[in-house]
Amino acid sequence: MIKKTQEKPNNKKANVFLFFIPYFLTIILGGLIAADFFLREKITRYSLPLHIQSVPVHSYPMFRFFYEPYLSAKAAIIMDDESKRLMYVKNPTLRLSTASTAKIMTALVALDYFKPQDILTVQSDHYEGTVVGFPRGERIAFSDMLYAMLLPSGNDAAYTIAENYPGGIEAFVAKMNEKAKQFHLENSHFADPAGLEDDGSFMTVVDLARLCSEAMKQPILAGIVGTKEKVFSSESGNVYDVVNINKLLGTSGVIGIKTGQTSGAGEVLTTAKKEDGRMFIIVVMQSTDRFGDTQSLLNIVSNNIISFTPN
Repeated sequence: MIKKTQEKPNNKKANVFLFFIPYFLTIILGGLIAADFFLREKITRYSLPLHIQSVPVHSYPMFRFFYEPYLSAKAAIIMDDESKRLMYVKNPTLRLSTASTAKIMTALVALDYFKPQDILTVQSDHYEGTVVGFPRGERIAFSDMLYAMLLPSGNDAAYTIAENYPGGIEAFVAKMNEKAKQFHLENSHFADPAGLEDDGSFMTVVDLARLCSEAMKQPILAGIVGTKEKVFSSESGNVYDVVNINKLLGTSGVIGIKTGQTSGAGEVLTTAKKEDGRMFIIVVMQSTDRFGDTQSLLNIVSNNIISFTPN
């Protein structure tokens, strides 16, 4: 008779397994802790800070009523300067020649390098278009040259500024385009300091309004474009009387800023207007009646602004 023997459990293997259980549990627990840490860090990184709720909500302007104006201009804009809200816009992406409004950028670039008392030398007596009439070799303070460029829109003043810049006109125009990128004016390009080259100097009304906003931040430029007439003398004693050709200056709250006109660009006008403690930038481009078009837009803004505060 064969006797069956009962197999005994492998106690040795069981003991080894039980021995490693705490280690396995420790590893698993460590992994869970690490995962929880990284998950919390990720949630924190992409969560809005609680203090954002305490940031004050600012009001922005709205029209009490609005009507579509008749404009001869191909493109136009009304922009609130503080919020950059476009309150009215016509053809915002259309690139058009700047004409002499390019001199706004010329002034900004020049202010980065020249000091008001610096003396600039006129290097030619033959400049195209509108000129003040400086003779070659005339020496004039930079601050006075800005008046000559921005009030009567003297091309001789614009080119004199660029010619006295290190590297001359080419370097100056390159700096104009560099500054356009700095201001994020993506639909802008400048070919000369006076805006004479219609095919090469272009902007949209949106970019031109933003450029005006930057210019009006400069106290010296805001003061100049708000001046109706300026008399100054050259180093040799010649006296110049320059008059602002902006017919709207001083009316309807207008405090600036620049006219422009060429055969290719048509009539261009950039305007800064004060209304209810705010400044509005108005631009018309390729117009056949820049002052009439601008007046129509000024009428929409005047006594027609309310402030809206989001809840």
